[in-house]
Parts: sequence; C-alpha cells; structure tokens
Amino acid sequence: MITALVANQKGEIFELEGYAAAGISNTSLVPLTLKNTVTMPFGGELMLLPERSPVLYNLHSRRFETLSENPYLPGEPLFPVAAFNSPGYVIGYVSAYRENSGAGFLPLFSYGAAGWHKGKFRTAAIPVDKEPRQDLRLMPREKVVGGVHHMRKRLPANRLREHLETCALKYGCPAGKNFFLGRYEAPLPTSPSCNARCLGCISLQKDGDIPNSQDRISFMPLPEEIAEVALEHISRVKKSVVSFGQGCEGDPLLAAEVIEPAIRLIRSKTDQGTININTNGSRPDILDKLYDAGLDSMRISMNSVRQPCYEAYFRPKGYAFSNVTEGIDRAIRRGKFVSVNYLNSPGFTDTPEEADSLIAFIKEHPINMIQWRNLNFDPMRYWNAMKQAASQGKAIGMDTLLKRIRKIFPNLKYGYFNPPKENFR
Repeated sequence: MITALVANQKGEIFELEGYAAAGISNTSLVPLTLKNTVTMPFGGELMLLPERSPVLYNLHSRRFETLSENPYLPGEPLFPVAAFNSPGYVIGYVSAYRENSGAGFLPLFSYGAAGWHKGKFRTAAIPVDKEPRQDLRLMPREKVVGGVHHMRKRLPANRLREHLETCALKYGCPAGKNFFLGRYEAPLPTSPSCNARCLGCISLQKDGDIPNSQDRISFMPLPEEIAEVALEHISRVKKSVVSFGQGCEGDPLLAAEVIEPAIRLIRSKTDQGTININTNGSRPDILDKLYDAGLDSMRISMNSVRQPCYEAYFRPKGYAFSNVTEGIDRAIRRGKFVSVNYLNSPGFTDTPEEADSLIAFIKEHPINMIQWRNLNFDPMRYWNAMKQAASQGKAIGMDTLLKRIRKIFPNLKYGYFNPPKENFR
C-alpha cells in the first residue's frame, strides 16, 4: 500500500504515517497500492478539497477511517488531497472523502485518488494516450508569447486570433498554445450559444453554485477569419488538425452559417490538414452539410449511452438522444471518422449496466475511436444525479472496463486526442 496524503488549513500537503491512501468508486472504498496507481505524470496538480474530510485506511486497525483532525496534532483540521491528472490519463478511483455538513460544490475538475511512495507522488490513473500533444514541458511560456507576437503580425485584424491569445495566455489552454507554437491541433472556437445545459459546462454556468472555469467566446467569427486561422496552421504543421467545438464555446452546430462557408474556403485552398468538429451531434442535417463542404471527422461528447443518464447530464434543449445516434450513423455511412468523447467517472462509467450498454452501443453504431476523458464535475453530486436517472450495480473497475472493451473491439482506437486523417486507418 502507498502512504496517505492530507493537507492542512495552510494548503500544505504532507504524508500521514500509519495510514494508506484510499480511493472511492461511488460506494466502494479501496486502499491505494502500487498495482492500482502510477507515478503521477508530469503536469498533474494536487488539490486540497475544502469542506470535506479525508477517508484513509488505518494500517494498524486495517479499517477505513474518516479523519477530521490530525491524529498526531489534535485540533489541527485535515483535508483530502486529490490529483488533477495530465491529459492522456483516465482516473481509476476518486480521492476518498466525506462531505462535511453544508459542503458546497467542488469546482469543475476531476478528482483522482493520490498517495505517496518512496519520495514520489502516485495517482490512481490509467494511461490511454502517450502522444505529447499537451505536454506542458513542450509549451514554454516564452515560446508561446513569441508565437503570439508572430501571429499578430501575420493576422493583425483577425478577431479569432485575438480570442485565442486569451485562451493561451490567460487560461493556459493547451490547444490555444499549440496554435501559437505551430504544432498538432489548432482550435477554431465559433459558437457563443449552445443547445445543451451540461452540468459540468466549463464556459457557462447560470447556477451560481458552480463557477465556470473560463469565459465563453462572445462573438461569432466571420468565415474568412476562421479560414485564415485554419490555413495558417495547416501551412505550418505536418499532419495538422483544426477543430471546431472548444471548451470556450457552445456547440459549433449552432454556428453552421459561418462554419460551412469557412470549411469551403479552407478546402478551396488546400486538401491538406484534418478538419474536425467536437460537438454534441444534435443536428444531423447540419452535419451532412458540413460533410458536403469538406469536414473530415467528428467527435461526439457523451457521458453515457443510456438515454436517461445522458439527458440527466447534458440536459438537451430542443434535441433528443435519437438525434445524436442518427448523426453518428449518418457519419458512419458516409465513411467519416467518428470518435466518442467519453466522459468518465469511476463508480458510474464502470458499472455493469453502463459497460453492457456501451458494448451494445458500439456493436450497433461501429464508431472508430473512444477518447477516454475524465468528467470534470463534483463526483458525489454526479453519482447522485446518475443514481436518480437509472439503476446501477457495483462498479467492476475502470481498468477492467478498458480491457473488456479492448478485447471485444480490438480494432477500436483508444486515445485522448483527435487524430489526423493520416492516422484514421
């Protein structure tokens, strides 16, 4: 077992001798071991969870305990510690804790279980993508700033370029940084509005209990502005990807009036680069028009393939779950590359009901890829919302789920990032 991590009121994180770190998967508690953890990947962050008490495994009594204060310094309150892991890793267990009376919502992050072993932090995470697309070591700020100045000269009047500066420099968006660094995938945010009210929307929260982590784009770029940014990136980057549908916007299908002509402009200049859309897939008719214009791939965001659970999280406005599946089927029939951006939460995603439904879904809708992503939302509030939506059994474990899907669908791509068209097959 690995040693427990806790934090004090000052935010100082330290190991607690005599206790092993613990993870939770809805109602199931497990001690963290070398087997179910990895050395914390570079770029991950440790967080103190306020208004909560850590649940740890007492090595002497061999029982789980909730500690509200330090057993070695009576009176000193303790707080749980969680890991917000780097892109490319899916959480196996959530940091184990109990909410104090009156506890509010946690901010929009994922909260992986973490511990300490032989001088290193460890976290309950499973690698799903080794590509260094968002490795912070390859994104030094001085080079990003240099890229910003370069693009100001190249695209001086482009409002989308100016918006991406805020994304890269203020919010630290890796996709925004990659545009200015001239590598991998560039974002093309376009839509100020959305037809879903996701519980964990990071760009707009009308409920005051949860602050959004970044501000949504406030304007719709012109087709010429979009094409100018996209063509600049495609001209600089081998196997480039440009993507509509970012964390700083609503759903891009609601901006089709500028996206469709923008795609046509791009394709009138070059057949290079991959044009992708990240979307809720709610408007299949619009997707058909975008494919006709030259769209190469689509990534559909889903937290569940069970309609009640999907609707409980996405809270769609003016579209149905059947529209999403229809959009997927139309893309498959047209030979387009289709990924599912699968928003995972251990204790729900890995329940037998969810696992069986996902397997049945992939058999009926033969998608090309699953992008295993961590759901950024208060885990206990999420589990409660999903429990109200549909029945769930005891989780089988995220590692078991990933291996089971891999065995049944050996040709299904696993990953975290949108691939270029050169890697579709």
